[in-house]
Amino acid sequence: MHPSIPRPSSLTVLFILAAGVLAVSFGSIFVRLATEAAAVHSVGFSLVVSALRLTLASLVLIPAWGALRRAKLGAGAWRYAILAGVFLAVHFATWITSISYTSIAASVTLVNTNPIWVALISWVWLKQPPARLTILGITVAFIGGLIIALGGGSNPGPNPALGNFLAVAGAVAVSFYFLLGREAQQRGFPIGLYAAVAYSAAALVLLPLPFLFGTPYLGYPAQAYVWILLMALIPQLIGHTSFNWAVRWVAPVLVTLAILFEPVGASLLAYFVFGELPGLQVLLGAGVLLVGVVAAVLGSRETPA
Repeated sequence: MHPSIPRPSSLTVLFILAAGVLAVSFGSIFVRLATEAAAVHSVGFSLVVSALRLTLASLVLIPAWGALRRAKLGAGAWRYAILAGVFLAVHFATWITSISYTSIAASVTLVNTNPIWVALISWVWLKQPPARLTILGITVAFIGGLIIALGGGSNPGPNPALGNFLAVAGAVAVSFYFLLGREAQQRGFPIGLYAAVAYSAAALVLLPLPFLFGTPYLGYPAQAYVWILLMALIPQLIGHTSFNWAVRWVAPVLVTLAILFEPVGASLLAYFVFGELPGLQVLLGAGVLLVGVVAAVLGSRETPA
């Protein structure tokens, strides 16, 4: 923490959080638009999108590396930051692929169950047992997830079961990313430098992977690259950075609750852009799941540090 930096007003924090939610809500829309522009639905192209998104974001953050001269990093800081980047790579590879197989509403709702996985990982890794309310929330969220998995809609996707599984895998991966990133920042990484390291590590992990699937980086329509660039600038740099900035000034539980509005924003955008209307069962499951996540987050406040 830098005491010389004045604390922002509550209105400023609220505005930044709202901007972050709006920015990340466009993430799944840009993924779908890039995929449709390229006319390629494959794991290889999803990896291309993931790698380029993080590579472009890393290039924008090159000036942040200047903070390395002033940073006082503790033991293990680099290890945690790089591991966070590895899990961020897994998150985007699985979640972006999920959007090609299931509905945007299902994908975005399931990938935002990370508070539940954070609680479970903390229980196993940090030996912090969850409160009763958290356990209840996890149970309710699991029921909601089952309802979504059995639901449909006007555009459920070519393989909803696979897409839903990949979205959950993305949620687990991003949960490790959050926990490892917190450890890295507690060991001295300023937010800008940490983001630069984590995004760069994720990009380096992802860049060679498309070649394993025989998928090139070049040869797609220009429009596909435009959507990927917008992905890096808006959901990644504006959205993720907004949340990372806000968690410095308000309780993480409030930031997590704010992120839960992303499925609402993404679903509304999906309706207006693609005419994608989730089925009633998906909407019901999403509502049950989000109630469970909220309960799990609120229960985490009762757990002793």
